[in-house]
Amino acid sequence: MLFRFDNVTKSYGSHEVLREVSFQINPGEHVGLVGRNGAGKTTSFKLLLGIEDPDDGRVEQMRGLRIGLLEQQVHAEGSGTVRESALEVFSSLHAMEVDMRRLEHEMASANGDELDAILSTYSDLQHSFEDAGGFTMHARAESVLLGLGFSRDDLNLEASNLSGGQRARLALAKLLLEGPDILLLDEPTNHLDIQAVEWLEDFLADYPSAYIIISHDRYLLDRTVDRILAVENGRISTYPGNYTAYLVEKQQRRLLAEKRFREQQELIDRTQEFIRRNLAGQKTKQAKSRRNMLERMERVDRPEADGRAANFGLALAARTGREVLSVEALSIGYPGVELASSIEFVVYRGDRVGIVGGNGTGKTTLFKTLLGSVDPLGGEMEWGHNVKPVYYDQHLADLDPRNDVIEEMRLSIGGADDPTLRGYLARFLFTGDDVFKRVSALSGGERSRLSIAKLISGSGNVLLLDEPTNHLDIPSREALESALESFTGTILTISHDRYFLDRICDRLVNLEDGTAEVFEGRYSDWLDERLIRKAEGRVRETPAVTAKPPQVPAPSGATKRRSIPAIEAEIADAEGEISDIDATMAKPSVASDHVKLEPLIEARLHAVERLERLMAEWEAASAD
Repeated sequence: MLFRFDNVTKSYGSHEVLREVSFQINPGEHVGLVGRNGAGKTTSFKLLLGIEDPDDGRVEQMRGLRIGLLEQQVHAEGSGTVRESALEVFSSLHAMEVDMRRLEHEMASANGDELDAILSTYSDLQHSFEDAGGFTMHARAESVLLGLGFSRDDLNLEASNLSGGQRARLALAKLLLEGPDILLLDEPTNHLDIQAVEWLEDFLADYPSAYIIISHDRYLLDRTVDRILAVENGRISTYPGNYTAYLVEKQQRRLLAEKRFREQQELIDRTQEFIRRNLAGQKTKQAKSRRNMLERMERVDRPEADGRAANFGLALAARTGREVLSVEALSIGYPGVELASSIEFVVYRGDRVGIVGGNGTGKTTLFKTLLGSVDPLGGEMEWGHNVKPVYYDQHLADLDPRNDVIEEMRLSIGGADDPTLRGYLARFLFTGDDVFKRVSALSGGERSRLSIAKLISGSGNVLLLDEPTNHLDIPSREALESALESFTGTILTISHDRYFLDRICDRLVNLEDGTAEVFEGRYSDWLDERLIRKAEGRVRETPAVTAKPPQVPAPSGATKRRSIPAIEAEIADAEGEISDIDATMAKPSVASDHVKLEPLIEARLHAVERLERLMAEWEAASAD
């Protein structure tokens, strides 16, 4: 047991956030913590860390439990460069390194028994250093930093000069390198692009210690957790499996609870009717007995609805011409800084196009260029007939922080009276006095909902959405997805929410390496295609092999045999390559397509032959 909540209750004023909550986390468990914004997820983290105290109940921890926390808002900064800051987590290894250097200097002037003693101490220290990963700490730090989206040039940047997003990624890197007993990750993908998120998923899937992830990223939860804790109406329920399994189990539990409640209500109604008819008649004794039974009956609670869901209903869009947007040989960026060139694609009426790519590749700049707020560096673009584009800005710059909610909405729906505005805002969960809140006082999710409310109130027939699901909880994301699915106009959206992309978009434009690739299909299809390309690249890079059995060079003074750790590192790489290929071949879309399978089969054959050669080399080296 790492820690346990035992009947924990926590309130803020009259608002009860958690009510008699009990659950336990054990070593090595990978857990997702889900629930609406404000449901109590972050409060649970604060209770575990001792930042908050429960009003009732207890939070118990394993003695000496090492907890690592990644908050949504990162305030701490490292010292030195990005690389040096990341290496700070290995303080104990650095101390061992200092001792090893000191002993090396002492060896130079020692002799006899003193030298033997120093050599013995040095040997023990060196083995401890190696066992603790000292010889690989620099490589591990660089691997994690690169995986989370830093370039090699970024590693030499001063940590104190990093942007907010870069500081968040550095904090996550240091936490992963530190390796505490349990990681508490609060929205760890907020500042990561798709490639970095996929790297993080692979890292967490193989992570040996425990972690709890608060996330609205449904793909991440599906691929990294094997248990879900759901915060619902002040309670925390546990569900085995990933997020998709949780949705199925949750629905089954709700149907069962509704059935039990309905059956008990029917029994109560029949019993009360029997009592009413027979209490003063010949069956008085039976009626009294049944009345006593009802009084002793443990009542089944009516299943509670899990809060409210926003209603992002979209009006019918005015019909455009067949060709909505044409882009030809377009170059984007700013004077002296070209972000991408040779961009070519055509958007037709009703298309749903996802714009993807790493941070800094020009996605938002592309939108601003299409909308005319940034001049193109070259090429041509043309909007079609009767096109009325509207833009959702991920930074919510369209909101005036000085206005209250209803006044901000009035600017979009000119001439509407207060009852009309209130009714419209209620669809976006602004009810009662919520409509008089200042925009500056709204949470990120509330600001997003208000901005979407303004967007939808207009008459646009082409939506340009820049990260529309940022700050939205999962139920709000699902409501937005349902609305967009029924939208009759055209959609272009930038997003790193892969679940959203897979559900909404049927085409992708990938900005990468200064150019744009158009892919016909959904995100999951594109992911499969990328894995196949990766495997095909391995086939091309693998040298031809003969059918002869592996030959181990005979030891001689002229032959330099490789070290066992070096061979083992290559063995791990070969095994990982085989595992990646097997995972790709297992996908239904690949397994049923022989064109996709053939290069994968060939790549696997080469990888297995490489592994066999390495194992033979390892056995020979181990025998020496």
